[in-house]
Amino acid sequence: MNDSYMERALILSQALPYIKSLAGKTIVVKYGGNAMINTELKQAMMSDIVLMKLVGVNVVLVHGGGPEINTMLKKINKEPRFIDGLRYTDKETMEIVQMVLAGKVNKNLVALIQEHMGKAIGICGMDGNLLVADKAKKELGFVGEITKVNTDIIEELNEKGYIPVVSSIAKGPNAQAYNVNADTAASIIASELKAAKLVLMTDIKGLMKSTDQEDSLIHVVNVNDSQYLFDEGVVSGGMIPKVKCCIDAVKKGVARAHIIDGRIPHSILIELFTDEGIGTMFC
Repeated sequence: MNDSYMERALILSQALPYIKSLAGKTIVVKYGGNAMINTELKQAMMSDIVLMKLVGVNVVLVHGGGPEINTMLKKINKEPRFIDGLRYTDKETMEIVQMVLAGKVNKNLVALIQEHMGKAIGICGMDGNLLVADKAKKELGFVGEITKVNTDIIEELNEKGYIPVVSSIAKGPNAQAYNVNADTAASIIASELKAAKLVLMTDIKGLMKSTDQEDSLIHVVNVNDSQYLFDEGVVSGGMIPKVKCCIDAVKKGVARAHIIDGRIPHSILIELFTDEGIGTMFC
């Protein structure tokens, strides 16, 4: 028998227990980074999302769109500005954020899922009061801190066979739109849904002991013993909010959280449906 056939059979056999364990469960995926702007990676990702839905996994896709927002801001000669890793969002920037995330990016992802024979509906956090927020910090402008999640709309879409595609915009007082960090939004949505898994797609392998050593990936983190990661400086820079999102999600009822490399095609399938995995798992 052809070795490639045997290899495929072994892969499917290895995946079966994981598929069984996740059937009927909910997985929240935060989608962003290079996987979102590279055409080949984007096609692979949408195919993976549809496959997971077909084998019985309820997938909620939460997305940002930083590069697209920056591109649009440059078109109007406005420089992006960040404070402690969060985008400063004045009134004009908020209009761009809303237009790009809830419009262009969200609807393009929905169309791609449907091209791969999936059923998807795009919503933003303002729809159905999905995400309600208050202003986070005055100096950040229209950046919100989520205070409430209405999970009914997501659960209803899942029950009817749709993949909810959620843009990270929340509704504040007086119907004001607020920009919300997509990692945070995904973490809170996963917590409220009591999801089986939260998956954050990034542009690095996962959490590493040393960012310049490719073989220093930390495969598993016990959230109850995770403080040393901060104390020893293992978690730094842009990884701080991502790791905190994973830890918070697990502490609030999400069974597992993962940080994985979105630059690798089909990385989400490798992480969820193989023995070895590919990123960092928080449990």
